[in-house]
Amino acid sequence: MGNQSSSLQTCLKDVCAGQSNCVGYAAFNNDPIYQLSWVKPYNLDSSAAVSPVAVVRPKTVEQVAGIVKCAAADGKKVQAKSGGHSYGTHAAAGLGGPNNTDVITIDMVNFQHFSMDNVTWKATMGSGHQLGDVSQKLHDNGGRAMAHGVCPGVGIGGHATIGGLGAMSRQWGSCLDHVLEVEVVTADGKIQRASEEQNSDLFFALKGAGGSFGVITEFVMKTHPEFGKAVQYMYSFTFRSMREQWRVFKAWQDLIGDPDLDRRFGSQIIITPLGCVIEGTFYGTQDEFDATGIVSKLPSTRNSTIQVTDWMGAVISNAEREALYVSNLAAPFYSKSLGFRQQDLLSEDAIKDMFNYIADAKTGTPIWSIIFDLEGGAINDIPMNATAYAHRDKTMFYQSYAVGIPQVSSTTRKFLTGFHDRVAASIKDRENSGAVLYAGYVDIALGDAAQKSYWGSNYPALQRIKAKYDPNDVFRNYQSVRPDANAKSDDGSGSSPTQSGTSDPQATGESNDENLGSVSRPGWALLWLWLGVSTMAPFLF
Repeated sequence: MGNQSSSLQTCLKDVCAGQSNCVGYAAFNNDPIYQLSWVKPYNLDSSAAVSPVAVVRPKTVEQVAGIVKCAAADGKKVQAKSGGHSYGTHAAAGLGGPNNTDVITIDMVNFQHFSMDNVTWKATMGSGHQLGDVSQKLHDNGGRAMAHGVCPGVGIGGHATIGGLGAMSRQWGSCLDHVLEVEVVTADGKIQRASEEQNSDLFFALKGAGGSFGVITEFVMKTHPEFGKAVQYMYSFTFRSMREQWRVFKAWQDLIGDPDLDRRFGSQIIITPLGCVIEGTFYGTQDEFDATGIVSKLPSTRNSTIQVTDWMGAVISNAEREALYVSNLAAPFYSKSLGFRQQDLLSEDAIKDMFNYIADAKTGTPIWSIIFDLEGGAINDIPMNATAYAHRDKTMFYQSYAVGIPQVSSTTRKFLTGFHDRVAASIKDRENSGAVLYAGYVDIALGDAAQKSYWGSNYPALQRIKAKYDPNDVFRNYQSVRPDANAKSDDGSGSSPTQSGTSDPQATGESNDENLGSVSRPGWALLWLWLGVSTMAPFLF
């Protein structure tokens, strides 16, 4: 039965206490039933292949604590799983990378409890919820809302502990900025509460690097009243010369590069083999949208759509329009990403070079997309060192995403890596730009550069906190926070950086599979390509 020891099996059996469907093991290496029924990897590329020693599905926080103790006693690592959307399948990858088998996955699927305090409007929810369910339950309990991504299948456990970027983030902050308190099982098997008042250093770490510090079983979240109206727009610039698309991109970047841009405005530009699409949501009425003058700043096209809906209509439409209900489907894929500060926005020459590269490159697949997202706003109001998530200086992120047929080819990897290198080279003073990669967009090719790239100047503080709460590195994946070898686990050195650091959000730089890959917004473009471009595949390679 795989690589698990008899003592580990006995320990986990005792924790499950007769509960059915509680623990699964591989009957043999590469057991397909185990993979499909228990592991459920999101990225099927061979470079991200995973096989945890066991997958456990507890129903109580006491069981979670018991599982952590079993793992630690047997020398195994632990990662939690909520929605299972990690690009690197971190929930099932331990010491040596994706193929290692030293990790126990804790699947939080049974933690579905939810309640709303109708006085404070704080929502309490289990970490096994998916974002689609969170939106519906908030709506059903007082017409409330909070900022999160638009992919309904992403789990709140990872989304709210790694960042959680979405359409409402410019107004309300990221998803983790809504977290007020958590219940968490730490490496010693203790069940603890963490907030700004209690275990504040641990709370700091959990808000951006959660999978390195514990298993969160419950969140207490602040919420907002739903917006009354929302305007959704889409401008399509497809079937045009790829080289000429630079004009579309520059016009979009000129718009989103305005530091005073209305925070109700969210936007992204998607580049596909067919061209560019600009889309997003404005949270307000049609008259308010028109009054901003934003439409006049967007490139003109005959192929555009603008519709007005209510809050839940916008939530559902975002998912349906982007075909994100299929984003739970696993596929072999490769991805790269990068964050841009205001001073990093692309020059006209860099934009032209970017589209010339795309026009000339061999892609190796017809199924790819490159997405640039508008960020900033309320996200950047919070000090850089207030949370482990440190991208408080970013104006936009880009993410590329390509699906392999049947596996990701070297040609496809070269295409996305070449694009990434060109874009990254345009950033001046990159060495001093702090955290440059969002940990929610896991890059399995980073190697030893991952931690500094994800958490920037917050990383030393995270290492000290790690040494305090998890000195033996129980909560580990191949890109997680490593404990500071020079810090003592009982010296209290992991106090929240917010208490002693600067409060200037621009002054410093910046994995829970509860890391869970955060958002999967490329899904809509990929489905669109599957349905509308498959017959053109021979012309797109």
